[in-house]
Amino acid sequence: MGGDRADARRFAVRSACRTVPAALDAELRGVKLRCSEAGFHVSLTAKNEKAALMNDTPTQDRPDQTRRDTKPLAAVPPPLPPIRSAQDWRDAIVAKLIYGVGKNVFTASERDWFVALAFALRDRVVERWIASTNAIYERGHKRVYYLSLEFLIGRLLFDTLTNLGMVDITRAALADLGVDLDRVRETEPDAALGNGGLGRLAACFMESMATLAIPGYGYGIRYDNGLFRQAIHEGRQHEFPEDWLSVGNPWEFERPEIAYDIAFGGRVEAVRDDEGEISHVWHPGEVVRAVAYDTPVVGWRGRHVNSLRLWSARAVDPLQLDTFNLGDYVGALAQDVRAQSISRVLYPSDATPAGQELRLRQEYFFASATLQDMLRRHLRHYGDLRILPEKVAIQLNDTHPSIAIPELIRLLVDVHGLLWDEAWEIAQGTFSYTNHTLLPEALEAWPVPLMERLLPRHMQIIYLLNAEHLERARAREDVTDGSLATLSLIDESHGRRVRMGTLAFIGSHRVNGVSALHTELMRGTVFRELHGMFPDRIANVTNGITFRRWLFEANPGLMRLLVEALGEQVCDDPAELAGLRDLAQDAGFRGRFAACRRDNKVRLARWVRDHLRVKLDPDALFDVHIKRIHEYKRQLLNILETIALYDAIRARPTAHFVPRVKIFAGKAAASYHQAKLIIKLINDVARAINSDPTVRGLLKVVFLPNFNVSLAEMIIPAADLSEQISTAGMEASGTGNMKFALNGAPIIGTLDGANVEIRDHVGADNMFIFGLTAEEVAARKAEGWRPAEAIAASPALGEVIDAIESGVFSPGDAARFHPIARELRGEDRFLVTADFDSYAQAQRAVDRLWLDQEAWWRMSINNTAGMAYFSSDRAIADYARDIWRTTSLETT
Repeated sequence: MGGDRADARRFAVRSACRTVPAALDAELRGVKLRCSEAGFHVSLTAKNEKAALMNDTPTQDRPDQTRRDTKPLAAVPPPLPPIRSAQDWRDAIVAKLIYGVGKNVFTASERDWFVALAFALRDRVVERWIASTNAIYERGHKRVYYLSLEFLIGRLLFDTLTNLGMVDITRAALADLGVDLDRVRETEPDAALGNGGLGRLAACFMESMATLAIPGYGYGIRYDNGLFRQAIHEGRQHEFPEDWLSVGNPWEFERPEIAYDIAFGGRVEAVRDDEGEISHVWHPGEVVRAVAYDTPVVGWRGRHVNSLRLWSARAVDPLQLDTFNLGDYVGALAQDVRAQSISRVLYPSDATPAGQELRLRQEYFFASATLQDMLRRHLRHYGDLRILPEKVAIQLNDTHPSIAIPELIRLLVDVHGLLWDEAWEIAQGTFSYTNHTLLPEALEAWPVPLMERLLPRHMQIIYLLNAEHLERARAREDVTDGSLATLSLIDESHGRRVRMGTLAFIGSHRVNGVSALHTELMRGTVFRELHGMFPDRIANVTNGITFRRWLFEANPGLMRLLVEALGEQVCDDPAELAGLRDLAQDAGFRGRFAACRRDNKVRLARWVRDHLRVKLDPDALFDVHIKRIHEYKRQLLNILETIALYDAIRARPTAHFVPRVKIFAGKAAASYHQAKLIIKLINDVARAINSDPTVRGLLKVVFLPNFNVSLAEMIIPAADLSEQISTAGMEASGTGNMKFALNGAPIIGTLDGANVEIRDHVGADNMFIFGLTAEEVAARKAEGWRPAEAIAASPALGEVIDAIESGVFSPGDAARFHPIARELRGEDRFLVTADFDSYAQAQRAVDRLWLDQEAWWRMSINNTAGMAYFSSDRAIADYARDIWRTTSLETT
């Protein structure tokens, strides 16, 4: 009988966890078998005869499974049938269409084909995912946890096909079925998980971590509606829910068994034990449940696959049955609605106290769930929290996740019983923080009363951290009372607020800027006092972008040309792009490079015609300004110069002007009224110019609505000129500048952010630099900035401001743009008027070079040639070496 039971157990294990058969022949007593976190887990012990199937499941109810002797098997499931031909792949896709989607080939829509293809691809990805995770467990490799409130991953179909090298075979397989891959591709919605550069950077970094085989986990929130869907009606931005999940998401795996309770409110009780030691017990007033959803992130060539885990909020008791039975059907669901609001929308407006509370609830919700998940995984594998910094690196992407620092201390001290000093040392050794802004108002600060009410235990921890921090500072000879006030975690000057940037700084062993200029300015501005106290803490890691997304996929025509000219190795080694410098002298190559650009411009012009009913000339210069709408990014400077150009064209009808198309896109925060007014101005100017016959088609202006990753992938390869014109010293890095330059669009910009380093790599003579430097901006403000003097010195600027102020572009509502004119004539915080003339002169230099097409295309090619350094692979390698202190799985 005993032999029969053993055979039955062997069969059960084989069926539940498809792993290396030889491993199953081991003696069952004391054996523990574990597949990867992406697959199942099986535990068999002498005490536990019943197999427990898990899928990366919390095991606090199974203490025997947290022993350190638990070892993973380097095993993968049996491989799927190999894809040897387009027919094989076609059959696999059709099988998924029938059995996964429930449709046949005659009734399937393009959306159905997308889902079937995604499912078929996902099967191939999961094999690699399991193998990658097994390798991490087997080798005990240090894991990187990347915490970000945004992951702007865009569409994943083509990204996955490209990284697996399956684009051509998929196109052929679908063609056999009469299905167009490009039309199928368009049915995939963009994942509404981010807003701009912060979220896109996180997505690029996740892909590069997978490419370099660095064990990385992305953690964030699974937003039901994301930021918002932008619609432009009568020139104004309107916000609507972005229901990207309404038709499902075939890439994700729901993990309902992976759920953590997240507490809010209540009170903290001090409890004294028999030996007089005091511990603190948090009695929360509300508990919300975080449920995991996993998406595999595929690296280049498919060699390694990492995980993006997003949390969705649920009520612990979704239906209050007593309330329901009393007839209050709406009230019975109130707790569930309140809980789900946490993961409903990205960046709820914080213009109201309720909005501020929801934003803080979001940040704590995902930070707490992530840390509970991380500690559970670490304990299950190693069993010793004291070695956490040796096995775990946590990267805080901006200040949003910085509440994770006191949360980790709370978990270590209150839940796991470590001493305070141990917990603080572990936290500092584990966390690192990326700063993305020099704007003080963008460094989050939460009202102390809100923190005390919503997170009372964390506020106690922050007070204690602050006391110890200020004691260390007070011991320094160079610290004054004024310095202490600046160093404090609590800002006492504006109604007592917790400085989350300061918390992230002191709680991390490394703080990095994202460009050389930004990092240097961090040391001298927003973190000057902290840098003085911790002079070795700030480092630089210049941002990067994934070339797979922004060149291979977005610009396949150019990529084919590069492979033809430089060889297949350019796909794996961006340094090969340097070979283009010699080819820039080749007239034939310049012609082919220009032809690729024109094809992309024709495609974009077709989209604009179909969606906006505006006809664009693909032979005109496409001048592109696409990014989040914010005053410091100075879309206003661009549209003011556009008005001046419009005036010049009308005033000098016989003069020669370069035909130009001004392309704008971007979203303004829903409560950012000045930014939304700038969108209205752009659209009103566009209406006036595009309908004026005296312009003779020499100038067009378009604002493309609902800017997202997919739209950027179409716009960037079509751009002739890249607008990177932020006020110097205010843009931390930028990544749009890198994407444009990689695709050959020269920058017109200030020496701000990564523009400085791009200049160093592509050459100053391959850019159009204008305006004040960061040092000059600081000096101008220090000496008392007077915009009236700049306006008086520039007749063209004065006429433009007069025009918008008098209602030339707002007939029937002359006062519409008075707030913009008042800002320009008054404070002009972003020095638009100071840089106007220099910007206009740079634009005329652009015109002159455009007329010399040979010189223009040499400049364009040289931009692509100089961009190897700005690969996110390089950036992640820098993080791994200098910040996380880990290595690739492929090197161990």
